Amino acid sequence: MIKKLLLTVCLTAFLAWAQDDEDDDEGFISAPAAAEQSADDDDEWASAPSGGSRASIDDEESVDESAEEFASETGLSAAQRKEQLERKKFEEEQRQDEYANSLRRRDWLRNRLMLQIGMGSRYSFMGESGMGMSFGIGAEYIFPEILIPVHFGVYGSVGFLPKGTDSDFEEFTLEGGSGYKVGINMYLFPKNPLHLGLSLSYGTVYFDHDIIPDEATKVRPLIAVNGYQADLLISYLTNEWYYLQFSIGMYYAPILEKTGAENPSFREKANSDSDLEVTYVSRVVNPNGMSKTGIVFGIAIGYALPELFPDDTEKRRREREKARARSGAAGR
Repeated sequence: MIKKLLLTVCLTAFLAWAQDDEDDDEGFISAPAAAEQSADDDDEWASAPSGGSRASIDDEESVDESAEEFASETGLSAAQRKEQLERKKFEEEQRQDEYANSLRRRDWLRNRLMLQIGMGSRYSFMGESGMGMSFGIGAEYIFPEILIPVHFGVYGSVGFLPKGTDSDFEEFTLEGGSGYKVGINMYLFPKNPLHLGLSLSYGTVYFDHDIIPDEATKVRPLIAVNGYQADLLISYLTNEWYYLQFSIGMYYAPILEKTGAENPSFREKANSDSDLEVTYVSRVVNPNGMSKTGIVFGIAIGYALPELFPDDTEKRRREREKARARSGAAGR
């Protein structure tokens, strides 16, 4: 009950945070005046930064000629007029860059690397006894779109299940352990802060503890199994550093389909009447052994690095941000 309450609180905070930031993000893309032009003009604007980013010698000469031409008309010196034209040129290029960015960098997913920490099925397994879930760390990299408007990513995680006291028998201790998971993710809606995704993975999917403890240590051994898992993902990611994710899915452990000694959740029990007859009994609380399928869930937070391999437009935007930060620090 406590675990379910904790998960509900985390999920509520997750959705509230995502909604607040999404509301703030609506005002972020106030496209410049050029955004109100026609679709044909949009294409021209989007391609403009690539050419306007390199100031050629001809541009400098044209600025000098314009400065001399208008100096006499405005009463300004050639140097003042040149500075004014250069400022206008910079503002125009900045406007074009920002408009191109408003179209492109709203793809929040491309070339993003996330470092994650979480609990539950993806970090990396869940189970019946003890805490019911492990804590772990992971990393994920999301690739750009290729041919279709879908982003694919790869991820891996390692989870740790700490030792704990048996809630039913305090004199016994539940053995801890570790697990792993690797998989591939698919994300939709790259231009929305909330991204719907699907994950397919392989690794440690489920655990339980033996009902018979070790006589010497009084520790109930851990029984963990590997298998496949499919999850539905709800992720929150923008150009900011924070990353949130909630997942719910189902696991399938093929080894638990087997019978007899090949199934790790059963043990051999010799019949006292005949040594030739062998029966198998469950090692866990469930008399039918561990379930081969089940519903699992998890939650994670993380640090998302800025877009790797940025294009020229993004590089110039970052340079301007650094320049503004330096000028702001110098002004204080």
